[in-house]
Amino acid sequence: MKRKKEKTGKILIATFIGLSSLFTPMISTSVFADENRELFNWTRESVSHLVMNDTNTAPEIDTQDLVEISSDSYIWDTWPLQDKNGHPAVVNGYKIIFALSVPNDVLPGKRHDTAEIVYFYSKDGKSWEPGGQVFEDGVALGSRQWAGSSIVDKDGRLHMFYTATGRKGEEQLSYEQRIAVASAEISTTKGGVTFQDWSEHEVILEPEGEFYQTIEQTGQGEESYAFRDPYFFEDPKTGEEYLLFEANSAGRLEDRFLKDEYIGSAGFGSNHEISEDSKAFNGSIGIAKAVDGDFNNFELLPPLLEANYVNEELERPSVIVKGNDYYLFAKTHSEKFAPGLNAPEGLYGFVSSSLRGAYQPLNESGLVIANPINQPYQAYSWIVMPNGTVASFVNYTNVDGLDIHEIGEQSPEYQIEHFGGMLAPSIKLAITRDQTKIVHEKKQGVFK
Repeated sequence: MKRKKEKTGKILIATFIGLSSLFTPMISTSVFADENRELFNWTRESVSHLVMNDTNTAPEIDTQDLVEISSDSYIWDTWPLQDKNGHPAVVNGYKIIFALSVPNDVLPGKRHDTAEIVYFYSKDGKSWEPGGQVFEDGVALGSRQWAGSSIVDKDGRLHMFYTATGRKGEEQLSYEQRIAVASAEISTTKGGVTFQDWSEHEVILEPEGEFYQTIEQTGQGEESYAFRDPYFFEDPKTGEEYLLFEANSAGRLEDRFLKDEYIGSAGFGSNHEISEDSKAFNGSIGIAKAVDGDFNNFELLPPLLEANYVNEELERPSVIVKGNDYYLFAKTHSEKFAPGLNAPEGLYGFVSSSLRGAYQPLNESGLVIANPINQPYQAYSWIVMPNGTVASFVNYTNVDGLDIHEIGEQSPEYQIEHFGGMLAPSIKLAITRDQTKIVHEKKQGVFK
């Protein structure tokens, strides 16, 4: 598998090893005194333990065996309608999934510039019928809409949390990201599913610069900015309701400095080289709490996880509960890891005994599912169901050893030919305490 080229300007971090630091754990935490909780730092040492093997490497996808559920559009970043407990919902016999979409004559690398949310419905959860756009033209916030999550409440009403990217009517495409919500009634007939009686669309979360980086705080040298991908979660232990989201650690690049807790143990840090360019990598997983159960009123809380000097994009975070433990998942690309860290495109995960406690990486490194070395970009945007089913979409396949940047330099015909833009075969995942393993591949587009 080809990796991104290393940048120059490395410095050797020599951690002072005193008596008290000899036993510094590779899992590093910081305490928020006002919240009485711990922040987990995904460390460079944890990522260094990564090993690809049969337990975490997905089977190669044969796209000739797959069926497109939309003949004239690409779809990606899919998610199911869920009940408040996180299980795929059934509404009058129908299962419903959502996805980002553009017409399939759009260059795949440009699809995020015009993305909108569409939906599909199914009686059996396997064969999906297209329902069309979720929102009418011009109604949703932003110049385009990115991923989110959808739940149905006890009264049968749909709540759509989504990313409003840019500003409606903007002349120059921008990458401002805000989290918005709208709700509707779900109408079902023998002919299918529609949404009616929509509420007003409302922005409910924006970064504030204290816990989460604002777009104004980003600067030259930072290639990624994120405040997106809301995921609804009701804590079964407390009944409290939250939104998780992808973000970046707050602050400006020039004010960001290396800390021991980003590296890992003192023994590892004393011999580990870190490029100065790594300071631009500041991905985080954020969380906000619903105030008095109001889905239009959320309070920002300190992040669940930060990946400073490790990774710059922890996309579409989600959480499930198994036994007494909370399992936090995110997806990331291989090129989003900081210089000096070689890791595959994949699903990564962490475990904690409480929602807002200190998380530990699953399988020591955090890697849960990796694309195979021969097909490094075959699937992406994995989402884990409570029963261990993992759904995703087909990304780029059979790319002849090219890396993602080189794929973007190829002809439009090449890019379109090698981009999937459809549901991928799902995967069954076994989860036991702090270990996971791939059990087997399931059929395409299975969410249950």
